[in-house]
Amino acid sequence: MENTKDKIAVKIDNVSFSYGKGADAVKNFSLEIKNGKFTTLLGPSGCGKTTLLRLIAGFLEPTSGSILIDDKNQRGIEPNKRQVGMVFQDYALFPHMSVEGNIQYAARFSKQKFSKEEQSEMILEIAKSLNIDSLLSRRPAELSGGQQQRAALARALILKPKVLLMDEPLSSLDAKLRERVREELKEIQQQLKITTIYVTHDQDEALSLSDEIAVLRNGELLQKGSPHEIYFSPSSAFTADFVGRANFLTNEKNESIMVRPEWFSLSQKESADITGVIKSTLFLGNRTRLIIENSASSEQNITADIPTLEAQNLQKGQDVFLKIIHKCTI
Repeated sequence: MENTKDKIAVKIDNVSFSYGKGADAVKNFSLEIKNGKFTTLLGPSGCGKTTLLRLIAGFLEPTSGSILIDDKNQRGIEPNKRQVGMVFQDYALFPHMSVEGNIQYAARFSKQKFSKEEQSEMILEIAKSLNIDSLLSRRPAELSGGQQQRAALARALILKPKVLLMDEPLSSLDAKLRERVREELKEIQQQLKITTIYVTHDQDEALSLSDEIAVLRNGELLQKGSPHEIYFSPSSAFTADFVGRANFLTNEKNESIMVRPEWFSLSQKESADITGVIKSTLFLGNRTRLIIENSASSEQNITADIPTLEAQNLQKGQDVFLKIIHKCTI
């Protein structure tokens, strides 16, 4: 019997896509997404993340290559027949409709017809699972950002799609709410065990939400791995620098290494790997960021994040000695 955890839910096979005569927005892109996993497409603006999402949804057709959902080639299949649900960046809730009306609207596009009683039962079931059953009569303007997201999720999930697509759904929320909703979203995804493909340029979102991250640049896949692998073992300088802050140094073997700011600790001069002069300090609460002029190369500044209780007596212009506690060869 096949292990559903190892089953490939979505296979993107050598897909390319171009808008008109311009450069390819997606270039020979291949990616396999496992059943029930939360996979994030991460990269800067214009790297092809949203284009890929729209290709999977069926809003665009690949110039070449194929997209398979549950081993079925999706070429020529209309979006409403692909068994995917989508949550857009701005949620796209109809302001004149109640939450119930917005959820019910999705059922109109199902190839399977439901009676009003069946629709009501389906809406109540999904609303209860997302804890918005008491909000069904409200309109979007009467909801908080987190509640709006849950309403958009309910609409995307009402027809029980095999794949959930999410296009930067937290980008319009303030920082505090974004963090809370992020936690709720992860909990919901794990509860429903639905295969999820999530698009963002925010590394914190990608690291905290994902089972796997695919890093994109200029329409190409640079690296795929777990959040831990992407953060601690990036395969390129671009990935290292995009997924968090990074210092690039050269070791005694003349190899290029990457050290993240929190991978330094204060040390004594005789055991220091880095010696420098503090150019500035930045208080960040539980840690203090030091910008240091590297004595080995006056043109290079090093960024080090030190626990504030250890760094509270350090000042601009002071000599500082650092030990590298972790590093990665690039």
